[in-house]
Amino acid sequence: MDKTTKTLLSEAGHTYAEDAGITLKDQPAALFKLLVLANLLSTRISADIAVAAAHELFEAGGGTPRGLARLGWQERVDALGRAHYVRYDESTATRLGDMAEKVMEDYGGDLRRLPQEVGRDAGRAREALQEFPGIGPVGADIFCREAQAVWPWLRPAFDAVALKGADRLGLPTDPKRLAELVSDRELARLASALVRVAKDKKLADRLVGA
Repeated sequence: MDKTTKTLLSEAGHTYAEDAGITLKDQPAALFKLLVLANLLSTRISADIAVAAAHELFEAGGGTPRGLARLGWQERVDALGRAHYVRYDESTATRLGDMAEKVMEDYGGDLRRLPQEVGRDAGRAREALQEFPGIGPVGADIFCREAQAVWPWLRPAFDAVALKGADRLGLPTDPKRLAELVSDRELARLASALVRVAKDKKLADRLVGA
């Protein structure tokens, strides 16, 4: 591992799932929590607020499809409000409820069925994810970027934002070459770190200087 990559992982190598308190495993609740987080991160709002909103929803009992669907619309709005997820709180509360219902209807509440449905094809997975309310191309990229930690067939998952971060640091912008910089178990951490670099010029400049 080169010095830049090592410093990058040391400074910013924590996944957004970790920030939201999600212990990511190939299990129904963990995968659903990741989908909720991807939904929240899709909106034009800071990642810190989206992560805080995920915490509030999970604390309120919305960490499973059934639990989130059972929360009333106002309860979802209130949870988002406690995290200062403003401007988008009402529309997001609606989408989250609809998303939970669709996970139950289409996947029996278990997103482990998705790999089978899409034949473990990353492109088809992104298309399937976008069928959930509130999950567009950005949300699908976020989910795959993080889920590669437990779904090897998604690897390497570096979206346009992560590749922008790589370019800022002078790292390879070809996903396969970029993936060669770290072990498979660190790919999700690398992707998240590169996203932070893309969104934070001060961090990028500091890392380049280092």
